[in-house]
Amino acid sequence: MEKFLKKSSWTDIIVSFLFIILGITLIAKPDVIMSMISILLGTMAIIMGLLKGLDYFASGKTDNYLLAIAIVAVIAGVIIMFCADIIASVFRILIALWIIYSGIVNLQTTIVWKDYKSRLWLLTLILAIVTILAGVYILMNNGAMLQIIGGIIMIYGIVDIIESAIFIKRIDNYLD
Repeated sequence: MEKFLKKSSWTDIIVSFLFIILGITLIAKPDVIMSMISILLGTMAIIMGLLKGLDYFASGKTDNYLLAIAIVAVIAGVIIMFCADIIASVFRILIALWIIYSGIVNLQTTIVWKDYKSRLWLLTLILAIVTILAGVYILMNNGAMLQIIGGIIMIYGIVDIIESAIFIKRIDNYLD
């Protein structure tokens, strides 16, 4: 059990480092990042549509749903490529939901730590609340600049690394 928990915590730390890198990138080059994401997702949708179109013609034009999927995918790909604003909104919502979820999970950890009479439960509670508030802020502010989102993502990554490091250091105390 201890090995599993430590391994899981190290995975959380790696994901948090990726969030920090994403945050730094969003602060430094937000427009470039959103354009790249839009082009990448649009290209993927167009390729998927073209492949489904090939499947349609290869099947002897009997599977009409393949043609419908192909047309929708190509149109969606073109829209995605030229609508970076929509991609930014979806990206913002997904990141916000992930951060809120992480904060809620950390709240659950706080309850466990309090039950074990740990002195760290209050710090974890504060960090979990800050994490949830950061996620709600991102979710509620459509016009939030990508740099602010990048900063919040960086803070989330740092907070999550701190919490995971504390957990790894103290895990032996909680399993006894």
